[in-house]
Amino acid sequence: MTQVKPTPPKVVVIGAGVGGLTLAALLAKDGYQVTVLEAQTYSGGSASTFSHKGYRFESGATLAGGFQSNGPHALIAEALDITWPIHRCEPAWIVHLPDRSIQLTESYADIIEKFPLSAYFWEQQAQIAALCWKMSAQGLPWPPRDIAESLQLLKVGLLNFPQALRILPLALSTVKSWLQRHRLTDDLAFLRFIDAQLLISAQATSERVNGVYGATALDLARQGVYHVKGGIGGIAETLVEKLRELGGEVLYRYRADKIRVENGKVTGVHALHGRHDKKGEFFPADFVVGNLTPWSLDLLLGEDSPRRLRREVKRRHLGMGAFVLHLGIDASYLPQDMPHHHQIITEMTGPMGEGRSLFLSMSPDWDHSRAPEGHRAVTISTHTEVTQWWDLLEHDKEAYYARKTAYAEQIIDTVDRLIPNFKQSLKLVLPGSPVTYAFYTDRYLGQVGGFPQLSLFKARSPRTGISNLRLVGDSIFPGQSTAGVTLGAIRVAQDVKRHLPIAKAQRVYFPTQETVRS
Repeated sequence: MTQVKPTPPKVVVIGAGVGGLTLAALLAKDGYQVTVLEAQTYSGGSASTFSHKGYRFESGATLAGGFQSNGPHALIAEALDITWPIHRCEPAWIVHLPDRSIQLTESYADIIEKFPLSAYFWEQQAQIAALCWKMSAQGLPWPPRDIAESLQLLKVGLLNFPQALRILPLALSTVKSWLQRHRLTDDLAFLRFIDAQLLISAQATSERVNGVYGATALDLARQGVYHVKGGIGGIAETLVEKLRELGGEVLYRYRADKIRVENGKVTGVHALHGRHDKKGEFFPADFVVGNLTPWSLDLLLGEDSPRRLRREVKRRHLGMGAFVLHLGIDASYLPQDMPHHHQIITEMTGPMGEGRSLFLSMSPDWDHSRAPEGHRAVTISTHTEVTQWWDLLEHDKEAYYARKTAYAEQIIDTVDRLIPNFKQSLKLVLPGSPVTYAFYTDRYLGQVGGFPQLSLFKARSPRTGISNLRLVGDSIFPGQSTAGVTLGAIRVAQDVKRHLPIAKAQRVYFPTQETVRS
């Protein structure tokens, strides 16, 4: 009798962001038949790079971390045998407060020089963050959603006992309460400095951000910030290349418009190819993973959306958006040896965002692929509330465009005060609001950065209420950044393999306790 070789399980991933592509490559490595559907003509989502008039701009994220030993990207490089096209950036960035500037470096030297009383705080922070990175590398499925994940969580805790007990008090408190124990909250400049870092890494400030998450979020400069050659989209492009090498496929200009559900289980995804396709194509699947927000997932499920997911999208607060300027500049106007990344805080008190806090990144002078000779590509962003832009666009388009112009002028004026002659250097100005983000990244209402990390016990898991459907990306814990979504992807890949096992699969190797360094 002739033995028929079984067909590998089919997995469809919606969205070619870093989280979705990482998951797809891990599953393809294990023998799954993986198809990634991407609505745009390029990969990366909010961590992509696009070209315009000779410049290569980063669409959202401009900093990449997690490449340190046992960091998320290092684990993936080992598991998939890939080499990331990266160069370390030192200093990581400079924070400009109204009364001083602080360099963020691996050693914390300038921070401690400007804030001497904070030295012991940073010593504790580094120890706690190192423990969190170590536990994450061992597999930390948080929050656990079944017996297998609970047992894995217990295993990681026992492997790190009694050191893991150190993080328990922080798990139940905020970063600000931690600072209060160190008597640092009376220093308003230091508190503003911390809040500025947490705003870009945890989507909230010290008064609200969970202590454990905050300790790790504040660790980015110490672990290392990297430029990606050609722009941050190179991370996704590297994953696409590896996925195809492993037999998976990425289909561009395929916009998912319906997740089909029969008898309580997903059976596949219907997608439209290009803007003028009205018929579409159906992609059958044994398992579907959405690199999506909960709102987008709910829309794709329609009447098949589970009751819990419907409640979530009605009750959950919307995340923040970004107003972004993509600028082409004449580099001859820049000061010599100017660092590539700057965070500018214009006021010492009050809310940040809406132009009062800016993050500026410029392409490095060694990366000639990013701009015409003698020029640089610059991205400047500020947090913004998303619904105001949609309300203006719906009710008063002239006011919408006037606000875009006003924001752009305000941001350029702020930077010009820090970098003399910055206005004169401008050769190209492209402003973008959350409406722009929604169009180019399919993010619901243009939200970016995931949810504020306020409580470990309210963190969102990948589960959706349908047994063969998961979320991946910055909506699930641990949230934003390419490092964060990569950790989430590793967790979801393990979850898919438990629920949809494949016979005689080649298992992906991740370090064990013995190989994970302290």
